Amino acid sequence: MKKFSLFFMCLMIAVSTYAQNQSNQKTDVIKKSNGEELKGKIIRITDTDVSFVYAGETAEYVIKKDDISQIIHSSGRVENITQVSAPAETRQKDQVAMTATPADHHNKIAILPFTFLMDNQPGADQIGLKAQQDAFALLNQHSAGYTILDPRTTNAMLVQAGATRDKMIGFTMKNLCDILGVEYVIDGTVTQNKGYQTSYTSASDDTKVKRDDADKVKGVSSYGSSSSSAVQRYDVSVSLQIYMDNNASIYNENHKAFLSNTDGSYSGPLEYLLKRCPLYRK
Repeated sequence: MKKFSLFFMCLMIAVSTYAQNQSNQKTDVIKKSNGEELKGKIIRITDTDVSFVYAGETAEYVIKKDDISQIIHSSGRVENITQVSAPAETRQKDQVAMTATPADHHNKIAILPFTFLMDNQPGADQIGLKAQQDAFALLNQHSAGYTILDPRTTNAMLVQAGATRDKMIGFTMKNLCDILGVEYVIDGTVTQNKGYQTSYTSASDDTKVKRDDADKVKGVSSYGSSSSSAVQRYDVSVSLQIYMDNNASIYNENHKAFLSNTDGSYSGPLEYLLKRCPLYRK
């Protein structure tokens, strides 16, 4: 009886050891996108990586999920990995021409050509370019710690990237920051609306007296004339927006000139806004 009990115990131990060995021999299989198969044991899986140990080894390897197409677990469960394009691949497919990395953007500013509206209708592009240049000239004198891209370079880079004024609406501020390699983009609008007219009237009177040789009055003649003119006055306002390279808006203000003027000058409102923006340094 004792011999039978001892035999039975040995048999159970042998069966248990065999089952354990069989279990240990089961491996996880990682199938990579390039067709390669890796056999071993998966230690952990994260959102981006898979930690893996080859069969019979102890060194742990980390494999990017982007390189994996399928995982066959030792239990038999099959896990298909959804391929997600890497950020760099996604950006290469964009129409935006990448010229800088976010690290290169730090403390760099670009000023876009201003939009010019006349009576709320698109006006001359030259005035928008002039406002861009004026904003650069003022801010460049008060931008300690910042580097401001000059307007000519800014405009050339925008044209080369296809971000012309008529297509600008198709680009986010982050897109534009990436094109220009800057951390901040300044966008502005100059609006001129016709105000009241000032009229002027002038008159002149010319009287001539004719005399004879004896200095006696022979006759008097009088001539008169008058003229009138009207001067158009304009109400001018400027709006200014500043965006960061993550599309965040950090400044959005509008200012109207206190008095109307006859030449449509926007310098007053523009200076007022720039002096109060977060990029201005006294």
